[in-house]
Amino acid sequence: MPDQTTPAAISRTTGLATGLATGRGTGLAASLAALLTALAVCVGDAVARTFPFGPERRGVNDLANQFVPYHAHLWDLLHGRADGGLLLNWQSGWGSSFLPDLGTYLGSPFALLVALFPRDDIEYAVYAVTLLKMAAAAAAMTLALLRMRTGVWWAAGVLGASYALCGWSVIEATYNPMWLDGLIAFPLLCLVGEWVRQGRRPLLGPLVVALCWVGNFYTAYMATIGAALVLLVRLAVVHELRIRVVLRAVATVLLGIGLAAPILVPVFLGSTRAYPGWTNQFQPAGWTDFFARLLPATYSFTTPAAFVGTGTLLLAGGLLFHRKVPRRERLLWAGFAVAVAVSMQWGPTHLVWHVFATPNGSPYRQTFVLSGVMVIAAWTVLSHGWPGRRALLGGVGVVAVAGAGAVTSDLITGWSYPLFALGVAGACGGLWLARREKLPVVAAALLAGVLVGQAAATTAYADRERLGRLDDYPAWGAEQDRRTAALGKADGWPAYRTDSGREQITGNEPMLFGGQGAAYYSSHTPSVLTTTLASLGGGWTSRGRNLQSLDNPVTDALFGVGARWRGDRVVRTDADALLPLVTVRPEGAPAPRYGASPFRNQEQLLGASVYALPAKGAACPVGSEVFLWAPDFRGKAKLGADGRTVKMTGEMPKRRAALSSLGVQKTAGALVSLKGQRGKKYEVGCLDRARLTAAVAGLKASAPESVEVTDSGIRARLRPGTKGTVVIAAPRIAGWTCEGRPAETYGGLLAVRADGSRTTVSCDFRTPGLRAGLGAGAVAFVLLWGWLLWLGRRGHRRPSPTSPTSPEPLAGTGIRQDTLARTS
Repeated sequence: MPDQTTPAAISRTTGLATGLATGRGTGLAASLAALLTALAVCVGDAVARTFPFGPERRGVNDLANQFVPYHAHLWDLLHGRADGGLLLNWQSGWGSSFLPDLGTYLGSPFALLVALFPRDDIEYAVYAVTLLKMAAAAAAMTLALLRMRTGVWWAAGVLGASYALCGWSVIEATYNPMWLDGLIAFPLLCLVGEWVRQGRRPLLGPLVVALCWVGNFYTAYMATIGAALVLLVRLAVVHELRIRVVLRAVATVLLGIGLAAPILVPVFLGSTRAYPGWTNQFQPAGWTDFFARLLPATYSFTTPAAFVGTGTLLLAGGLLFHRKVPRRERLLWAGFAVAVAVSMQWGPTHLVWHVFATPNGSPYRQTFVLSGVMVIAAWTVLSHGWPGRRALLGGVGVVAVAGAGAVTSDLITGWSYPLFALGVAGACGGLWLARREKLPVVAAALLAGVLVGQAAATTAYADRERLGRLDDYPAWGAEQDRRTAALGKADGWPAYRTDSGREQITGNEPMLFGGQGAAYYSSHTPSVLTTTLASLGGGWTSRGRNLQSLDNPVTDALFGVGARWRGDRVVRTDADALLPLVTVRPEGAPAPRYGASPFRNQEQLLGASVYALPAKGAACPVGSEVFLWAPDFRGKAKLGADGRTVKMTGEMPKRRAALSSLGVQKTAGALVSLKGQRGKKYEVGCLDRARLTAAVAGLKASAPESVEVTDSGIRARLRPGTKGTVVIAAPRIAGWTCEGRPAETYGGLLAVRADGSRTTVSCDFRTPGLRAGLGAGAVAFVLLWGWLLWLGRRGHRRPSPTSPTSPEPLAGTGIRQDTLARTS
């Protein structure tokens, strides 16, 4: 009788093509998945002629406004060139907390790779990091699939790539690289679920959870929900839904989150103190649009990009019709996939997925979990043997229904159905060939080719659509090199600040080009910074989260801006109109109480009257500099007939136009004229430069003798007998202490009292929540260590079993995987 446990016999018994995954096969599968993913993305970008493969811009929205500048700042930190450290960023927002931004935008270990690139190639670095994250997600999903069930290694690799190339990834997450950490987290957490189910790797499990949550807590939260549900389905499939396993899973997740607390707690507190931005009400997508997003080459910002490749969709659709899959397993996985899809469309579960708040922008950020579930369902089919005619026809029927359901959607493009039809034909052909043992290479090439072709086409289409629908920004070039070099040459920090300019290209120019300005864009933009800057005449976009530089002589004096980019060059501030970073207001001087006029608010903070405010229809005195305050005005403003035209971009509350100079009043009676469609309420201020110079001289006379700035604080040596309020030109954000006590505030700025006995003033910054996070992390570490010791002692006390615990049988054969391992 022939041996029924040889690899060839197992292959014949299961009906699988050659190449059952072993240790080596798992590595090959993961490598194949990563390679296919990188190939599809690069081909798609090359077809669209998008950076770095062509002249079309890649930098849109948050990619250019946040991720490229933040990675540039990380590069500076890693190379010792940044102003500030891990806790405090002196470059943005006149001094902002950095640890919450680090945890939000730069928590991924992949971010560290930017240090290997030249500084002026930072956009190439971010592209490489993005590509590597997607490849890592493909490899992680492949490993998770093969841990769940044994199967053909190259088929697992193709499915792993289909997950990483899902529409959510190549259309939305590609310009929000932090979301890609969630794409990696879902399969990794599913892998942790397998370890929990099997009672293995009690140390590595919490560490992986911690890594996922540090990478990006927001998408890790969604990935954790998805992985927990996958574990429950896995337990229900094999009738192992035991409370002990569930408790072990909960403990693993909580310990992992606890280990990540030193980052998570500061991030959470940073969010609570941020300017509120805007809120949205969830509106579910129409089901025709929902089905349309399963097809290739579609684009929409408000519908779920659930495309996973037609081959994967066909396999998942054929699950219910594959008789080799036990009925219970078919029903559980199919029902689970449908439930996840429906949960995305129902308001209460939508809120659960999104931490109980509808997100700004894309409302379907959990779509990658649905894509992952469909991939797992497809793998369930393959792990029980290549689908036969019944399963294939059933899958084609499901896919056809989805395609027909999308016919009336406006999201369908001219490429969608042709690519869809080719995908169905190619997938059916590849699966039919895979059943023939002599043609596995052809089958693999056909299935992989269909996936890469559809994903590349979807990537290319999305690249082009984004440029027409989203704000785009120029790639780094010679002009950016010139600007960075000029700002670096002018930099005099901490003697004075260098501002990167009012004419901003992105929302975080100080981090990108250098200097120490007011501009700052983050999910953690402090409320105190936004309100203070707005009171002084600052502008914003993104409803107060994206703050702009303020080009004004009074605020330049108050915040020690000694040089700034204006027009096409660096302009320096006259020394007699420049204050040091630390000044002293006389004892008894009233603290500013801001009102509606930014001109009066600036005067209060300065402590002197420097503006004349003419009545409507009246002109400024000749020789004064004319400033216009029209925060809601969108249009063009001009002083007199010969004055220069200034463009204003107000549209409250989304956009707030900054206080702007219209030039010097050269002709008596010249008036301000506005030409626009909205927001024509305005106020004019006439700045007297002589008065400003006198006010600055008065404050200089009592200023500290010296100022020292560190990565996390500031120190000043006071003049003997100094009394009054020491004011530091930095926003009084949470976390500042001066002389061991919480810092005071003076018009929104950092302040401390001086009673005449002090010779120095010292203020230090510690990120709010850091101490609590470190404490929680320490507790989690101790609990984890105790748990490991308990498990070790329990293992020593337990008698050795007479036979090893039987692993899950190779699906459809009754042959155990340990038997396969021994015979391979």
